[in-house]
Amino acid sequence: MQFQLYAGEESTLITEIALNCKQNQQVRIGKQAFVNLVSINFPDALPLDTLLAYNFVLMADEQQHSLVECMPEILYPEQKYPNFSIKSDIKQMLHGSCRKPHFDSGDGLVQVDHVIAESVNDVTARPAMLMMSGDQIYADDVAGPMLVAIHQVIELLGLYDEQWQGTIVNSSEELFSSPFCYYQRDQLLPHDSANKAVYDKIFAASKKPIFTSVNSKNHLVTLAEVFAMYLLTWSPIMWRFVDLKADKVAAEYLATFQTEVKIIERFINGLQPVSRALAHIPSYMIFDDHDITDDWNLTRGWEEAAYGHPFSKRIIGNTLIGYWLCQGWGNAPEKFTDLNNDVEQYFTTDGYQRQDELIDKILVWDQWHYSLATTPKIIVLDTRTQRWRSESNAGKPSGLMDWEALSELQQELINQPEVILVSPAPIYGVKVIETIQRIFTFFGFPLVVDAENWMAHSGTANVMLNIFRHYKTPPHFIILSGDVHYSFFYEVTHRFRRNSSRIFQITASGIKNQFPSGLLRLLERLNRYLYASYSPLNWFTKRRRMKVKVRKPDPEQRNTLVNQSGIGLITLTADEQVVKAELLTANNEKVLFHPLKINEQDK
Repeated sequence: MQFQLYAGEESTLITEIALNCKQNQQVRIGKQAFVNLVSINFPDALPLDTLLAYNFVLMADEQQHSLVECMPEILYPEQKYPNFSIKSDIKQMLHGSCRKPHFDSGDGLVQVDHVIAESVNDVTARPAMLMMSGDQIYADDVAGPMLVAIHQVIELLGLYDEQWQGTIVNSSEELFSSPFCYYQRDQLLPHDSANKAVYDKIFAASKKPIFTSVNSKNHLVTLAEVFAMYLLTWSPIMWRFVDLKADKVAAEYLATFQTEVKIIERFINGLQPVSRALAHIPSYMIFDDHDITDDWNLTRGWEEAAYGHPFSKRIIGNTLIGYWLCQGWGNAPEKFTDLNNDVEQYFTTDGYQRQDELIDKILVWDQWHYSLATTPKIIVLDTRTQRWRSESNAGKPSGLMDWEALSELQQELINQPEVILVSPAPIYGVKVIETIQRIFTFFGFPLVVDAENWMAHSGTANVMLNIFRHYKTPPHFIILSGDVHYSFFYEVTHRFRRNSSRIFQITASGIKNQFPSGLLRLLERLNRYLYASYSPLNWFTKRRRMKVKVRKPDPEQRNTLVNQSGIGLITLTADEQVVKAELLTANNEKVLFHPLKINEQDK
């Protein structure tokens, strides 16, 4: 395979490189399917703030095939090659999380295509990057039509079978032919006492009245299903070869299936502009729980139950392998050298080999976090695999990062003038929701309310807040978050610190997901009344030494939360204290979080 790089609108060839096996590592995931890991280190730095165009030339059947010839749909009108830009500093970036294909709304990523279409030949107007902060796929919440398509893709591409132990069906072949394959997968799990915790905590589709219900009845199981899910979530190509038929779906689920088909078809229609946009902008991401499974590593008890059973361990391992090859590797290729060097041992022409060994290896991998040497510096946190586990009670929520991970973070922050910190869960969230989570945790039910906030574990909360107050850490932070399925903008000032310090907590969630609207209105109203600036309840929170102000989407209204699918757009200025934040909604609207007025009420 050859890589071609061009400069400017005239497409002047800068370099042409025949990629060797180190620059283009192929991982065989099926008889007719490969994942290509392409990483090129140029001898000289590429030009900054310039439009760079690119192309790949592939060899097949002794003939050359250009990427743009094979996939002309990734080009905008009158384009010869897709282009991108490397920015010297971050003036604009897009961000968001939580993209569930069968949620009944538009796809916020389509708005990225609109933004790039308006700046396709204007490097100054092009955002520097797209940052996705979790739940890029929903491995644990899959629509019936999506699962039908997944199985057709597995057959079309010859994705490999696998075997496992610990449940009624012990191979992918048995699973796919089982009458419980669609909408009833929870019934295939063992129900003995040794596995009851796994069943209750991971796979039971128990309703959660405070937050969203997690439907795991179509939970992805096999590695082939995970790979097919990525292909269908990010590209329109394989959808051209599948038929959304309900032949194997039980009669009682047909109505649900037909409802989901209509939503999935609208999702498919948006995939072409999404794939075109992603071909034109540097994209980064980090996992959250739904990329793997709901409540992933929420408590020490959850971990002991989930990893103590071979079947649940296999499912978690498969989804994490999928994240590694389809998402995580590209964030910081140099961090995955050791893992990639062994990849041929596990992915061969004979199928997936030594799968349990690979899962053991990837479950202890601790290099998912990364930073980008941009201006300002971007630090992306892993808040899932480096948990601060409770030693006193296995049912208490684990801290989102442990002492060692937080210490490493502090070293990254020292003497930086300002930092963009990407945390999948908001560090500063809605107080009343955090209080409800704390109450449920007190009574032993943290899993019921997804008690995954930074303040749920005293050790993590105190260390993180002390990091923000430390005199050697940046006086200016921008925190980008997702997870919660609504969007908001807080300005935070720590008391007893220099007056110039300011933290912007900007949350954009979800890309294609929303919070139950009636419940969110109620919670926002309660938060406004219970935690106003004069309320004594503030003294019972870990934020009592902070001043938190809210930027409103409508300055004439009291509402502070936006409950719409979309993508966030932040704009930085030369003034470090001025940040513009917008939500580009899936309904083609722009919601601006308005700057604070003088004497704006503290929260």
